Amino acid sequence: MNGETLPGTTDAGERRVVLHVDMDCFYASCERLREPDLVGRPLVVGMGYDAGETHGAVATASYEAREYGVESAQPISQALDNLPRIEDEDSADGVEGGYYRPVDLDFYKEVSTQVKEVLHDCADVVREVSIDEAYLDVTDRTSWQAVADGERTLAEGYARHVRERIDREVGVTASVGVAPNMSTAKVASDHDKPDGLVVVEPGAVQEFLAPLPVEAVHGVGPVTARELGELGIETAGDLATADPTVLQNRFGGRGREMYDRARGHDDREVTPTGRPKSLSRESAFTEATDEAEAKREKVRALAVDVADRARQRGAMYRTIGIKVVTPPFDVNTRARSLPGPVDDSDLVESVALDLLTEFADSEVRKLGVRVSNLSFAAEEQARLDGWEGSVEAARPDESGQRPTDETETNDLRRWLDADDDERDDSVSSESPPGRHRSGQASLGDFG
Repeated sequence: MNGETLPGTTDAGERRVVLHVDMDCFYASCERLREPDLVGRPLVVGMGYDAGETHGAVATASYEAREYGVESAQPISQALDNLPRIEDEDSADGVEGGYYRPVDLDFYKEVSTQVKEVLHDCADVVREVSIDEAYLDVTDRTSWQAVADGERTLAEGYARHVRERIDREVGVTASVGVAPNMSTAKVASDHDKPDGLVVVEPGAVQEFLAPLPVEAVHGVGPVTARELGELGIETAGDLATADPTVLQNRFGGRGREMYDRARGHDDREVTPTGRPKSLSRESAFTEATDEAEAKREKVRALAVDVADRARQRGAMYRTIGIKVVTPPFDVNTRARSLPGPVDDSDLVESVALDLLTEFADSEVRKLGVRVSNLSFAAEEQARLDGWEGSVEAARPDESGQRPTDETETNDLRRWLDADDDERDDSVSSESPPGRHRSGQASLGDFG
């Protein structure tokens, strides 16, 4: 740090370290968790490609599918023209095409919850923006101080730690942007996808933004970019040096906001969107196993870990559950509800092991333990004498999919029917669901 303060910023703003975590092709990544054979292959997640359906759109396309011209929000008919569907593995040999999977928001939310738990563990302040992105204020966890070699900062190392934890513990990849404010962090996370890590240090924000196309500025959608182009504004640097009065006259308050962000000025604080609704830990076996004691030992360790995390956060829980993944990737969840909130690690272990007995003879790839229906208030714990009654979480149907909530499905269809301008062109970070420049359609809240 050279002690200088950027115009329009404060020393506190200079010290702030903000991460923007953006999952790469999140829906496709989730599908690859279920079907590892899809890794590296063109994959399209969307609606409307099954026989009898007359309309639909792409929710996300893997980077391999994008090489064929498939993009998010594209009509599914066009996607199929660009990338024919491979019906099954037997027909894949020698055939150029891609794999299509239906949107499964329930499953994506389940994976998103695991990501959120990592984020809440890595930051005291987390703002969950959508199912696949969030802001973290990690000022109290790290700093802009340079490490011994002088080429990196502590902030970069911490961001790398967050990204690696998501990959290791959940199995999906994320790109992370690091900056002294929210809007620049978001631009940085999109700058080097996939699996990117871009750090913009205080004092270098304008230099980083200046050469980027104007639509890279957070909040500038395609319609606004076209209007700015009519004013001769093609880059973020052009926007930063434009007459703010002209911008305000043309775009109202949004004009000043765009101007400030292009100059690297963004005083918004990362405000939390609430505490996590559940806490969980999962662990996979090197190879699928039916060894009963190996499964029980893993559940014991996971139960202790989850209960400890809940205690550290001052959380009590009303529901204890397990997740059992059997080959090839069938997800089974079981849970038991209590009459009131508790904080009891022995109970978590006991209930989890009891639920596991259903799978005593099953070959298992992965196990997880979760506590949910969390309470952070200092409430009196429930009496445990005589509590009973087991409830199973919604089981997958015969196809292995959990039913999707009708409201969510309708929201998805409304989003798919919206035009580009309605989806993209908004400056506010509180805008309706939009299509990321990375190609991932963001549907609904983060969790």
